[in-house]
Amino acid sequence: MISHERRILSLDGGGIRGVFTIEVLARMEAELRAHHGRPELVLADHFHLIAGTSTGAIIAALLSWGYPVAQVRGLYHSKAREMFRKAPLWQFFHSKYRHDGLTQILRKTFLEEDGTAARLGTSKLRTLLLVVMRNATTGSAWPVTNNPQAKFNQRVDEDGRPFAGCNLDLPLWQLIRASAAAPWYFPPELVVLPPEQFSFVDGAITAYNNPALIAALTATLPAYRLDWPTGANRLLLVSAGTGATKTRLSPTLHFLLRRLSVAMLVPGGLLETISQQQDMLCRVLGNACLGTRWISRSAISSRAGCSRPARRN
Repeated sequence: MISHERRILSLDGGGIRGVFTIEVLARMEAELRAHHGRPELVLADHFHLIAGTSTGAIIAALLSWGYPVAQVRGLYHSKAREMFRKAPLWQFFHSKYRHDGLTQILRKTFLEEDGTAARLGTSKLRTLLLVVMRNATTGSAWPVTNNPQAKFNQRVDEDGRPFAGCNLDLPLWQLIRASAAAPWYFPPELVVLPPEQFSFVDGAITAYNNPALIAALTATLPAYRLDWPTGANRLLLVSAGTGATKTRLSPTLHFLLRRLSVAMLVPGGLLETISQQQDMLCRVLGNACLGTRWISRSAISSRAGCSRPARRN
């Protein structure tokens, strides 16, 4: 096993199908424990950056917090019904599921020692964490990290004046809930960044439902202020998905519903196509580890040009 200078773990969105990701992670954790002879090792001991979108953001935050995979699995298995409680009939056109179940689980999980809500800048996160969400108010993708050097994580601006909208002061549970606010399934999450309030929805409604590439760019492009080394022997990216389904239209359904049936397939088709493109780019940019005992999409070996994601615009 190559000892890379920096290691990234990327976790896709996919709702309750995150249970598939968890089983991949369980095997990964077991392999690492056996290799290092450390039965207590957790993935936060091995990876330097953990990125996640939607359900992947929930799992990523738990792992970064120091949870062993068995504990993450137990949380999903025991709290799934609470996370996905049907909304009352009068809220049918607002969201399919209630948001308070997931919200309460997250709020109770990510706490400081004194019982207050942990912020993105908490010292209890053992790795760098990247959470992807979409700012529905501005129409921007927000890949947010706890890197203290990141531009929007500064408490003073470039002129030395106090900056009230520091991302590190945002409640961690709220960012995760925002990343998992899938339209139709959960209502948006309202986040206050003084003096404004923004409405956030699921990070899957961006190009980064598979956050592998944005995680690699965040780690290596100078604009993100980490500037990690590149090279297949220096930077390792491991990406775990939630399974894949083909978005198909049967002849019978097409005949019965015509235009409506085609429109229904657009969201799933876009997500599927974008995910495939992200995966292809990772493979092109790096040395894909295929046919090995490691389940890995790529080890980024060169820099890639990318415009900086829009933020507060």
